[in-house]
Amino acid sequence: MTYEETLHYLYTSIPVFQHSGASAYKPGLGTSIALDDYLGNPHKAYKTIHVAGTNGKGSVSHLLAAILRQSGFKVGLYTSPHLVDFRERIRVNGKKISQDYVVDFVERHRSFFEPLHPSFFELTSSMAFEYFRDQQVNYAVIEVGLGGRLDSTNIITPILSIITNISLDHTQFLGDTEEKIAAEKAGIIKKGVPALLGEAEKQSVYDVFKNKAEEVGAPFYYAQRMDMVKDECRLTVGGKWFFPSVEYGEIQGELGGEVQVRNAVTVLSAIHILRTELGVDIIPEAVHEGFAHVTKLTGLMGRWQTLRSKPTVICDTGHNVGGWEHLAEHLKVLRQYCGQIYMIVGMVNDKDIDGVLSLMPQDAFYFFTQASVERAMPVEDFAVKAMRHGLSGTLCDTVQDAVEKALRRARENDLIFIGGSTFIVADALPLFMKEDEYK
Repeated sequence: MTYEETLHYLYTSIPVFQHSGASAYKPGLGTSIALDDYLGNPHKAYKTIHVAGTNGKGSVSHLLAAILRQSGFKVGLYTSPHLVDFRERIRVNGKKISQDYVVDFVERHRSFFEPLHPSFFELTSSMAFEYFRDQQVNYAVIEVGLGGRLDSTNIITPILSIITNISLDHTQFLGDTEEKIAAEKAGIIKKGVPALLGEAEKQSVYDVFKNKAEEVGAPFYYAQRMDMVKDECRLTVGGKWFFPSVEYGEIQGELGGEVQVRNAVTVLSAIHILRTELGVDIIPEAVHEGFAHVTKLTGLMGRWQTLRSKPTVICDTGHNVGGWEHLAEHLKVLRQYCGQIYMIVGMVNDKDIDGVLSLMPQDAFYFFTQASVERAMPVEDFAVKAMRHGLSGTLCDTVQDAVEKALRRARENDLIFIGGSTFIVADALPLFMKEDEYK
């Protein structure tokens, strides 16, 4: 099979949560363990760091991978979902897995895995674990797909478990309260493995993780109490953050958005644990370089990413209430520096759509649209909901149509924001990228 044929096979033969949602969700570790045993437990060949959380786990995972890479290690990075190309999910030192490896993995192992009927994520996780072994990585940063306790990545025994934060998302799978969701994500905490919690807005959520760590005998750390940042962080007009860290002096962060302050505190706390408790040789220069150049070092996209200027076009994959609480604040700050704000937005059916819409700016003009996935809420339905929240604009059948109309309408000092869903951003990115940037 060619690479395109292999992807078609994976997308059509195996349930893909990214496209289909609930019908592709397959809780439990049985299939993952069977695949792992068949492949010879590849994840045991290198050290891993496990990252879960409702928001921020992608940024935290990429920042850790960048810092470890700049410290001289060969680093695997497994994340989801992808935005433009499937191979974004599996990288070593920032370089995507090769098309040939993807094709070869499926052809070599399909006779074994087909009778198991694995989910897309189960199979992709196994592919990543074997690829990292074949590439002889020193460390692999593994991002949880959904939840934690029953996620297919939870077969690993990492050197550090990180939970970034908790808010309501995927409630149909993980529970309808933050405490229930926390209990699922706390499932990655393992005996003897240090566990780091980035933040918890409620004491009851904090208690879930603290109690789980005590129950299994895991050292527990809370980033908000580790004092890794000594003063107020500064945000420049250009969207860059400066973090006054205790251990490394002032650090410039490349990633924009209000949420990056809390992500930085979590990452700096994780680096402290890795260096002082686990003996990982992380050099100070690597911390500065990792924060300043994370997109180049890891290929990260879609986190308050500037796609063009005059007019400024920014995209962000925030797609739930927790994420939008930060996005709304950042848009409010930028409002004083730009003219009109134009919003290109759409969402998928299984999110708290009303909760997110209530946080979107009412003084913006909207291009309501829908992504090219089955889960996308039809633009007509989405627009009706949006208008009930006082948001007004026009309907566009596709993201491309919305982008073209917004660019024609916007002046040089205006701001165009693209988001509401990971898949809206995924449809938009190729419109702004050169073809060789995502091949």
